Amino acid sequence: MRLSTITILGGTFAAAAGLSVVVAMFAALAVERTSADDVRFELDREALAWADVTANGLRIQLTGTAPSEADRFRAMTVAGKVVDASRVIDGMEVVASKGIAPPRFSIELLRNEGRLNLIGLIPAATDRDALIERLSKLPGVTDVSDLLETADYPMPESWPLTLDYAVTALRDLPRSKISLSAGEVTITAMAASTDRKRELESTLERRARGPIDLTLDISAPRPVITPFTLRYLIDDQGARFDACSADTESSRTRIITAARGTGYDGEDRCVLGLGVPSPQWAEATSSAILALGRIGQGSVTLSDTDVTLIAGASADRATFDRVVGELENTLPEVFALHAVYPDDDAAPQGPAEFTAILSPEGQVQLRGRVRDDLSRDGADSYAKSRFGSDNVYFAARMDDTLPEGWSLRVLAGIEALTNLENGTVIVTEDNIATRGTTGNQDASADIARILSERLGEGQDFTIDVTYDEKLDPDAARPTPEECIADVQAIQQNRKINFEPGSATVTGDSRVILDDLARVLTFCGPVALEIGGHTDSQGRETMNLELSQQRADTVLSELRMRRAPVELFVATGFGETQPIEDNSTEEGREANRRIEFNLLDAAADGGDSGLETDGENGAEETTPEDAAEETTSE
Repeated sequence: MRLSTITILGGTFAAAAGLSVVVAMFAALAVERTSADDVRFELDREALAWADVTANGLRIQLTGTAPSEADRFRAMTVAGKVVDASRVIDGMEVVASKGIAPPRFSIELLRNEGRLNLIGLIPAATDRDALIERLSKLPGVTDVSDLLETADYPMPESWPLTLDYAVTALRDLPRSKISLSAGEVTITAMAASTDRKRELESTLERRARGPIDLTLDISAPRPVITPFTLRYLIDDQGARFDACSADTESSRTRIITAARGTGYDGEDRCVLGLGVPSPQWAEATSSAILALGRIGQGSVTLSDTDVTLIAGASADRATFDRVVGELENTLPEVFALHAVYPDDDAAPQGPAEFTAILSPEGQVQLRGRVRDDLSRDGADSYAKSRFGSDNVYFAARMDDTLPEGWSLRVLAGIEALTNLENGTVIVTEDNIATRGTTGNQDASADIARILSERLGEGQDFTIDVTYDEKLDPDAARPTPEECIADVQAIQQNRKINFEPGSATVTGDSRVILDDLARVLTFCGPVALEIGGHTDSQGRETMNLELSQQRADTVLSELRMRRAPVELFVATGFGETQPIEDNSTEEGREANRRIEFNLLDAAADGGDSGLETDGENGAEETTPEDAAEETTSE
């Protein structure tokens, strides 16, 4: 009996254990299948269908051939997001990469007298030892540093020819850098002189043959030029340089370009050298060359900062004075100009003269002669203060032989010119002649007063001034009646708008106010009344106050636009002067207005005035609202 109980219990435990094992196996298989399915789903979703998934217990193995190493890594990453990354086994392969492209073979040959360095990558088929031996035998080479590397790839077809050319070129270049690759050679070197530079460039270019693409950058030390000199002539034989010096390539280009503009058709030859007296050498020389071109014939010589301009025998005296004056004003400060007219070793011949010309457009030209820098600066500054800095062109030259008091005569002439609309003033030693047109009937008297006061007793002057009524601002102004008519024409189909229930002008009305201010400014001082009117809606006292505020606003807006409002009066009439029936919206709109009237006509009811006001008028009110204290809009 006892044995049977033990047997039964043992059998029960054995059966339970077996069942547990079976259940565990099925559970493990379910986990494997679920994990594999989940990983496969994610790989398909990420367009990685080339990867196969196999479950091995709790581990997931990925197999297949990845298009690239990046795709293989991405597949591992996706699987690691579904199951623990430590459970993912990489069994994938990668598509074999294409053959690697051969490298770019190149050499840098750096030579400094006896020392030569070789840096770069050469084909393995190159006879390296023979190359080093050949370089070691170059004249003057005592030490060769071999820093070359090799690569076992096919030798480019043009490599031997290129290498041979570079080594041959190195023989003549004791201080140089030669960069070479198959078919390409770049040479950077220094020559002992400009002549040697040209010789090397010619030789190296002649040797380059076949497929070699040659780039040369050979420099030579610049000579020191003392003094830095340029001499340019224009005569019956044409334009030419006797000497030309420049400090830079751009400076040389600017000088030659200026010469081309005066008829020069020679070579672009200008010595580049050291010792330039000023960074503004190109500016000074090109200005002097162009000045000579405007004179016509002669010569200009620059020796450091001294500029000598000698006019040819056929040069016009007035043109000479004008051009020399312009050149004196354009030359950089460090340069000093000495100008000589034919048969004149120092001072200008002929009567001394200063001319000021005022064009109808307000442009002023000042030409002729002044005594010195101080006189020139004073005349220039005074003219610019009276006519505007942008309107004055100063082209007067200096002449220290001018008589005492000349500067005072020049300033008096410029002041006389300010009374003209256009004309000229000619200042000489004996006379100041003023001629022109003006819109001021008293201009002649004003000019006479100025010249008498400035010149003193015993000084002669002539005045030939013509009065032109069209230039007289007072004579050209319209009558007050014409002014009102012009205002009405502007406002015929437009009205000034106000914000509802306020005296604030709306944005669309500001253009109308601009036009009104323009007309009223041209009219000049006119006595006008600005009358404000409302409709009958709202409380009478409030309407009266609103109309006054609107009239004041219009007056203020015109004042801000610089219209002459000194004689204007703003008056609010409220609803007391309707011009239409207030029982309709159209009538109320017409009654809300601003009237411009001449003050002598305002008392007659304002029939000659202009009506304008806001389009956004008073809102309609019901009989119930009429009892409330509201204002007309």
